[in-house]
Amino acid sequence: MNAMKEIRVFAPASVANMGCGFDIMGMTLDAVGDVLKVEAVAGDGVEDGIRIENRSAADLPEDPERNVITPALRAFMALYGVPMSVKVTVEHKITPGSGIGSSAASSAAAVYGLNELLGRPFSDEQLVKFAMEGEKLISGGTPHADNVGPSLLGGVVLLRGYEPLDVVRLPVPERFCCTVAHPGIVVSTREARAVLPHEIPLRSAVSQWGNVGGLVAGLMSGDVELVGRSMRDVVAEPHRKRFIPGFDELRDAVIAAGALAMNISGAGPSVFALSSDMETAARVGEVMKSHFAGRGISSDIYVSKVSNRGARVLND
Repeated sequence: MNAMKEIRVFAPASVANMGCGFDIMGMTLDAVGDVLKVEAVAGDGVEDGIRIENRSAADLPEDPERNVITPALRAFMALYGVPMSVKVTVEHKITPGSGIGSSAASSAAAVYGLNELLGRPFSDEQLVKFAMEGEKLISGGTPHADNVGPSLLGGVVLLRGYEPLDVVRLPVPERFCCTVAHPGIVVSTREARAVLPHEIPLRSAVSQWGNVGGLVAGLMSGDVELVGRSMRDVVAEPHRKRFIPGFDELRDAVIAAGALAMNISGAGPSVFALSSDMETAARVGEVMKSHFAGRGISSDIYVSKVSNRGARVLND
C-alpha cells in the first residue's frame, strides 16, 4: 500500500462496570460517539509516524504523546511490522471526562479504522488489546477493556480474564435503554481509584460474585428484572458515591420513576440508569437533571438504547 488511503469511522460511547462488574463489564450506547478520519500510507521508504488533527469542539491535548490515540496506534503498528505514516483527524468527540468512555471511543475508532484500511489483519480481540494501551495512558498504568471492549464490539462485553485477554460478548435484551447523567463536577479516574480498598471482606466478595452471575444470567435469558436486581455494587460504589452529591437520594428517585437500576458510570462522576423502554428512560433523565439542578449543579443527559453495534465504517 503505497498510495494514501483514508476511511471515516464511528466508535460509540460506553458505560463501564455496570454496577457489580468492576473492570470486567461494559455496555455500548447508541446515540453518541466519536467520528474519526484515518489516513495511512505504507511501503518502502515510508517513515513511521502518527499525526493527530483535532477538528472537533473538544479540548484535546496538543502533544500527541498525551493523546490516547497515539499508544493505541503505536501498538498496532509495532505488531503489523510494516513502516507506515498515519494521520488521524478527530471530527467529532465525546466530551472528555463525561463518564461514557470518551478516551476509549477515540482509541477504538483509531485502531478499527486502521485495521479496515489494511484489510483487517487483526482480530477483534487483538484490536481490544491495542486500544487498551490508550486506556493505560489515561488510568496511570492500568490497562482495562470495560470501555474499549464494548466500543469496538458492541453489545454488553464481559472480560472473563486479562492474562490472557478473554473477551465474551453478551446479548442485549430487547428494548434495553440507558440514561446517563454527567454532572458538572470533576472526579479524576486516579482519584476514584485511590479511594478503593485494597482488600474486601469475604461477605462482600460473595455478594459481588452473586450479582455478577445474576447479571450475566439476566442478560443471557433476557430477564430485565433479574438484570435490575443484580446491578448492585458492594465493592466500589460505597466508596465512590461520596463524590456524587445526593447519590442515595437520586437512586431512590430514579427507581421510583421506573428505572430498573442506577449505578455510577465507570469511575464517575456520571451516573447511569437502565430502563425497559425509552419513555421511562427519558423520564429518568428529567429526574436526574432536576436532582443536580436542585444542588446548583448543571448536567448533560444522554438517553440511548443499549446497542448491539460497535465501531463501524461511515459511508459519506
